[in-house]
Amino acid sequence: MLHLHEKALAELGDCLAGIDGSQFDAAIHAIATANRIALYGVGREGLQIKGLAMRLFHLGLNASVVGDMTTPPLGKGDLLIVSAGPGDFSTVSALMGVAKAAGARVLVVTAQPAGAAAARADLVLHVPAQTMANDQGAGTSVLPMGSLYEGALYVAFELLVLGIRDTLGVTPAAMRANHTNLE
Repeated sequence: MLHLHEKALAELGDCLAGIDGSQFDAAIHAIATANRIALYGVGREGLQIKGLAMRLFHLGLNASVVGDMTTPPLGKGDLLIVSAGPGDFSTVSALMGVAKAAGARVLVVTAQPAGAAAARADLVLHVPAQTMANDQGAGTSVLPMGSLYEGALYVAFELLVLGIRDTLGVTPAAMRANHTNLE
């Protein structure tokens, strides 16, 4: 068990170390300057996206998750953030088309920067990790299926939040004040 723990953490560290700093900074800038932000992901990637949406709300940003009844329309000055770890999903592709037609920018987070979603994006944040698209054969992660990508997303998204927080000058106390009291 302990050996697996060390290997998993090392793999996550390698993924995070492989993120391009200029892409990371561009994502921070795009999020910090967007009017409205809508976020979308499928499956376990979607869970990580929802966590990012929550933190963006804590930062005081106008962020919502696609599919929620309160998600506003996107347009010029807005940003759609989607996760397409394996390169593309039909729902991601459709949402990107709607957002871009309305004038919004699109940030694609993916493990496959040569994938179809990245090719159509305004911005790409490449998180170099195993997904279900490449989880078989030699050299695969100790973590199953797409877990390495999903775990790397969690940490990368929290690091994005720290960068946005610093960019916007939001204090930890201000973030805490935006946390719900209805738990």
